[in-house]
Amino acid sequence: MFMRAIARPLLAKVKQTTGIVGLDVVPNAREVLINLYNKTLKEIKAVPEDEGYRKAVESFTTHRLKVCEEEVDSEKIEERIGCGQVEELIEEAQDELKLIEKMIEWDPWGVPDDYECEIIENDAPIPKHVPRHIPGPLPAEFYQTLEAVQTKRVEPKDAPAVTSGESLSKE
Repeated sequence: MFMRAIARPLLAKVKQTTGIVGLDVVPNAREVLINLYNKTLKEIKAVPEDEGYRKAVESFTTHRLKVCEEEVDSEKIEERIGCGQVEELIEEAQDELKLIEKMIEWDPWGVPDDYECEIIENDAPIPKHVPRHIPGPLPAEFYQTLEAVQTKRVEPKDAPAVTSGESLSKE
């Protein structure tokens, strides 16, 4: 009983390095992740419910939080989430919290109801203030290949057929 309750966690494998320059080992990564994921789920509530960003953040954060609550071992967490080491997940969660703060500040979903968007139909002339991209001509090879594919002609008519093991190069 003593071994399971007290000594086992103390004898658990301790990661010496992440193998990533500048990324230190976090011995209590699971607890840090759980706190960060809970904070993320709390902060994202400031974003409107019907926004795709909120739905995506809630979805993957809820999944990751569930994994962290179910697993005790960092290696198992890394394996189940499949997005790197727990230390990387911590950095990612911290970055997501910063992004949530910025998204709330920027308010990209807050388009006023009276905002009018200019719609350009295919046959309408392009306004002068809109940059126009006109691609250059394609190489002749492209048109030859396109013609061959459209006519289901794989090789030129005057070219000899090649069977496996043969080469087209003349020696």
